[in-house]
Amino acid sequence: MKQVFADTSYWIALANPHDQLHDLALDVSRRFAPMHLVTTDEVLVEFANFFCRLGPIMRHAAVAQSRAIMGDPNTTVVPQTRESFQLGLSLYESRQDKEYSLVDCISMETMRKRSLRECLTHDHHFGQEGFAILLA
Repeated sequence: MKQVFADTSYWIALANPHDQLHDLALDVSRRFAPMHLVTTDEVLVEFANFFCRLGPIMRHAAVAQSRAIMGDPNTTVVPQTRESFQLGLSLYESRQDKEYSLVDCISMETMRKRSLRECLTHDHHFGQEGFAILLA
C-alpha cells in the first residue's frame, strides 16, 4: 500500500468544511486510496493549535479528530523523540534562507528517514526540499 506523509494543512482541510482546501483534500484522499498515512506528534500539536482560538466546539472537534487519527490503523503517528527534534532542529538551523517552521523541518526529516516522497500538504516549503506536494 502506498505511504504518504500527511501535513497539518491536510488535517485542517479535512476537519474544516469551510477550509479552502477541504474539497481538494477529500478529492485527493479518494484518488490515492487506498493509502497509508504517516504523520507526527508535532503535526498533531500544530493541528490542535490551529483550532485553539475557534471556541470550545472546534477545540472538542480537534481533540476528537486527533484521537481518531491516532487510532486509525491506516495511519502511523510517529512519536516525538529527542532524536527527531534534534534532526529537525539541525535542518531548521541549516536553512537560514528559508522560512521553514520547526514542525516542517521535523516532518521533512521524518519523510527522509522513512523514504517518503509525497506529502499531503499545501505548503510550498516541502516542494523546496524536493518532495511532491499533493494539495497543490
